[in-house]
Amino acid sequence: MRRRRKKRRDAGEGMSLSFLDAISCGFGAIVMLLVLSKMGEPRALEQAVEDLRAQIARLEEEIHEIRGETVVFDRRLRVKREQLSKEEELVARLQGDLSRIRGEFAASRQTSEVQEILEGRLLAAHQDLTEEMKRLLGRSFRRPVEDATIGGVPVDSEYIIFVIDTSGSMFTNAWPLVLKKMEEVLKIYPKVKGIQVLNDMGQYMFSRYSGKWIPDTPGRRKVIVDRLRLWNVFSNSSPVEGIERAVRTFAVGDKKISIYVFGDEFTGGAIDQVLEAVERVNEKDAEGKARVRIHAVGFPTIFLGPGGSQKTGIRFATLMRVLCHENGGTFVGLNSVEP
Repeated sequence: MRRRRKKRRDAGEGMSLSFLDAISCGFGAIVMLLVLSKMGEPRALEQAVEDLRAQIARLEEEIHEIRGETVVFDRRLRVKREQLSKEEELVARLQGDLSRIRGEFAASRQTSEVQEILEGRLLAAHQDLTEEMKRLLGRSFRRPVEDATIGGVPVDSEYIIFVIDTSGSMFTNAWPLVLKKMEEVLKIYPKVKGIQVLNDMGQYMFSRYSGKWIPDTPGRRKVIVDRLRLWNVFSNSSPVEGIERAVRTFAVGDKKISIYVFGDEFTGGAIDQVLEAVERVNEKDAEGKARVRIHAVGFPTIFLGPGGSQKTGIRFATLMRVLCHENGGTFVGLNSVEP
């Protein structure tokens, strides 16, 4: 009996010790885990702090860049606004000028239309008067020949064409005189049926009238002279191309046409070849009269200064004298470029 109780007591004590050992081990493991976790926490915190600081530094750098770009954009915006203000001011000024020009053009067009009507009526009255004079004086009546010339230059043409040398020597040294001579020629033709202006290379002054006559009105004469003031297109200092184009294009039918050549030098080929070329296009009638009169005015620009080449000027004068003589015109050589 006693043995049994002793065995039970020994067995109970063995179980108690085993249970306490297990609990102690478990508690020790928990303590170890806590210790290990506590040991790792400072490192994680330090790493997190460093990451946050790096991120803050990056954000601050981005803020500085954005502020710099904002300053640049603000500066550009101010410049654009100033430019826009100037452009708006310019547009307003141009609109004012356009309105003024439109008003002047409307008034000028109305005046021009009235003048054309009056000129048409005067021309009709003149024709009626001429017919009445023929009836009274007989069909054999003719105006005196002297009435058809001014200063020895025949002015009986109904159409006039200007072929103008627009080279640098002309534009630089003689242009005011060119303007004056054109105005003088226009004055000796109070009224014609058509006008045309080409440069010596055959380029039209007004492209919209290429191959057509410019109607003769006071307003259009003024526009021609005003355009001539700044008409400085390329030229090869040879009037041959302009003369040939004028004759080929406008010498049609029985129109009475005169060409006025303004130039200072001839840089082309042989003079005989030019005369033959013009003769082919400017045919003569049974009486030996050319269809188109050719007049010329020589400007002595190439004689100015020690560097002037007189050879090309002499060639121009020689060509124009012969050309005008063979085509019913007159050559006038000027001795000065002073207007």
